[in-house]
Amino acid sequence: MSDFPQQVIQTKVSVVSAFAQTLRRYTSLNHLAQAARAVLQNTSQINQMLSDLNRVDFANVQEQASWVCQCKESVVQRLEQDFKLTLQQQSSLDQWASWLDNVVTQVLKQHAGSPSFPKAARQFLLKWSFYSSMVIRDLTLRSAASFGSFHLIRLLYDEYMFYLVEHRVAKATGETPIAVMGEFNDLASLSLTLLDKDDISEDRSSEADADARSLGEPLVKRERSDPNHSL
Repeated sequence: MSDFPQQVIQTKVSVVSAFAQTLRRYTSLNHLAQAARAVLQNTSQINQMLSDLNRVDFANVQEQASWVCQCKESVVQRLEQDFKLTLQQQSSLDQWASWLDNVVTQVLKQHAGSPSFPKAARQFLLKWSFYSSMVIRDLTLRSAASFGSFHLIRLLYDEYMFYLVEHRVAKATGETPIAVMGEFNDLASLSLTLLDKDDISEDRSSEADADARSLGEPLVKRERSDPNHSL
């Protein structure tokens, strides 16, 4: 496509990049699901996870996260209890998927049909990730025996939450999931373009400094000796 206009190339590359990224994430999600299935079918590992999870100081987690996330304490407590109950019942991977889907539905239902839905969905992902990282942190500090299992489950659930939210946003905006991701890629490209411009400005400043040095006098001295120089 070397002979095509730059705008056409940029559009094509953005779409292909979004598709490739989506394909990698879906493949990763599949691999995580296969690995997590073995954990969720192991009774001894489930019992150990429950034992370790019951020692987590969720009150402290909520206290630290509330200032950042500003989530209702009742919602956080309900999620904690539902998670423990679902784990205790040794639910299958499909049942966990249904639970996660229901969590997304309950959290985002108040924003359904609203222009703020995509923003609310992104905020939910950030808050979910923050809370889960706080729980993993607590498990780490307590040297939980089931840390590896929780880490794997956390990776899977984060990835699946991203998948669910991505599709909910696509449905709400009337776009495809790949188109939704393409918008983020466009924003990233814009950011990189701005960074490149900053780099160019810095390079020009460096060149100006080099020119000053080549004239045999410091830049400060030149500025002071320049009557047109503005302080």
